Amino acid sequence: MPWRGGCGPGSITTAIEDGRRVCIRRVDRADEALMRAGIERMSPHSRYLRFFSGMRTPPDWVIERLLDADGVMHLAWGALDLSEDPPRSAIGAVHAFRDEEDPECAEFSVAIIDDFHGLGLGKLLTATILLDAREEGITRFHVETLSENRSATQFTRMLGGVGSGTVDASRGWVLDIDEALERLRHQADPPGIAHVFSAFES
Repeated sequence: MPWRGGCGPGSITTAIEDGRRVCIRRVDRADEALMRAGIERMSPHSRYLRFFSGMRTPPDWVIERLLDADGVMHLAWGALDLSEDPPRSAIGAVHAFRDEEDPECAEFSVAIIDDFHGLGLGKLLTATILLDAREEGITRFHVETLSENRSATQFTRMLGGVGSGTVDASRGWVLDIDEALERLRHQADPPGIAHVFSAFES
């Protein structure tokens, strides 16, 4: 949805670890400019780890796929920094693409711009899409990470991810959604994650 100020209906207002307020809301086609600007704010290394390519802007077909979220086969949420009005870009996004042959499984990915690394935004977005996916009848996520991406590997393991397949240039993982949510709820870190759970469970 285009920016209208504030956070808007159907969205979540919460805070990251340094106290900055963020808006988490669903992604749609009107967010193309925010998404492109966010990807450009990522370092080449971060883009490489997320997209397996360091190019400044992914091909148009990749952007199209990321924006084509219908809430059933493709779930997508983005985050905005509420200290920016209007926002310069998305500061993070999370996606789940449902497997057409196995509708209880979805391919999961998350990306955070470098300025917001280590502030709990990835956990906030991950909790959001896990809760959304559970409501849509998805029970597990498949995650693909580059073997060299230690932070993604540690994060996936923290969520209870179990390695699948062989270890090569990339590694596959399977996440049980209920287990991942319980781990995030138990950690309660960052504290703002409580707002995410209450948005879905109230």
